[in-house]
Amino acid sequence: MANATATAPGPRLKEKYSREIVPAMRERFRLGNAMAVPRLEKITVSMGVGKATENAKVMDAAVADLAQIAGQRPVVTKSRRAISQFRLRQGQAVGCKVTLRGARMYEFLDRLISVVIPRIRDFRGLKRNSFDGRGNYNMGLQDQLVFPEINLDKVEHFQGMNITITVRNGTDESSLELLRLFGMPFRAN
Repeated sequence: MANATATAPGPRLKEKYSREIVPAMRERFRLGNAMAVPRLEKITVSMGVGKATENAKVMDAAVADLAQIAGQRPVVTKSRRAISQFRLRQGQAVGCKVTLRGARMYEFLDRLISVVIPRIRDFRGLKRNSFDGRGNYNMGLQDQLVFPEINLDKVEHFQGMNITITVRNGTDESSLELLRLFGMPFRAN
């Protein structure tokens, strides 16, 4: 008798990683151990909301948008010190961020590659020089409207965001190859 409980399939990119990307990376970089292959550790999405110092509703809207985009509740970040030129007090809310791991991370990356990046206006490919020297990749988006989850009619303020993809066991070259195999469209330079 077959097992009556069927398990739901995991994220599409996670299965692609284990079936296709790990063998390709082991062959390309001549890695003897599968655990030495670079892998995604986390994705951090953050928004700096400078307008929140003047209007607290801007922060509430940014938190709601980021929660809709990421699928989990963001953490509000606060200023560490007071800066009088910016009318900023210590402990004042200045941004929000969310850290994605596991299945949510792979689902977010899948949506980023297949839905969001193609919706960016005048897109010519991602920069190859946005690695930090340890294999982590950073990219910025000008506004949150490229995400299909955001309702255009309810947006009052356009808000940019930073996306950091943290790679374990990665160098800049191996992380570039890993993200390219996931399907990220890099420039040809």
